[in-house]
Amino acid sequence: RWVFRCKKDDKGVVTRNKARLVVQGFAQQEGLDYTEVFAPVARLEAIRLFLAFASFKGIKVYQLDIKSAFLYGKVQELVYVTQPPGFEDPDHPDRVYRLNKALYGLHQAPRAWYDTLSDHLLKNGFERGQIDSTLFTKWKGEDFLIVQVYVDDIIFGSSNEEMCKEFDEVMRGSFEMSAMG
Repeated sequence: RWVFRCKKDDKGVVTRNKARLVVQGFAQQEGLDYTEVFAPVARLEAIRLFLAFASFKGIKVYQLDIKSAFLYGKVQELVYVTQPPGFEDPDHPDRVYRLNKALYGLHQAPRAWYDTLSDHLLKNGFERGQIDSTLFTKWKGEDFLIVQVYVDDIIFGSSNEEMCKEFDEVMRGSFEMSAMG
């Protein structure tokens, strides 16, 4: 189904109209349509520790927001969807489509996104935290870069400002995102 939203500024003026195609995940049955849906999410305590460590080391912290993050995740299971209203194929109105990538509303979408992001980070030289799987680190000599993931929001900082710029470029090369500064 389609979900329509109007984004408003602080004065209540509509700044943007958004449309999102959402799968009706409530119709999925565990064990039949999906198996593993757990996706690690940073706990508030982990974010506080990240910020306390950054403050202690005098590290500038940046935030990135991945746009339409769940749409980057690849679905492992076979998932079929009907044609969305308004986009039916007149020649084949009863045709269904197999999803290769996750859509909002799927139970497995958060897991698929986390797997895609963590694979990307690991391929680019990061190490996943042994205790907190949402914390990634990268070392270059004595300098380090730390990254904390909370669903589609990422906070990061480094002892070397150049590593932050490199990380920003690596992420922008694969994902559409907005930098929060």
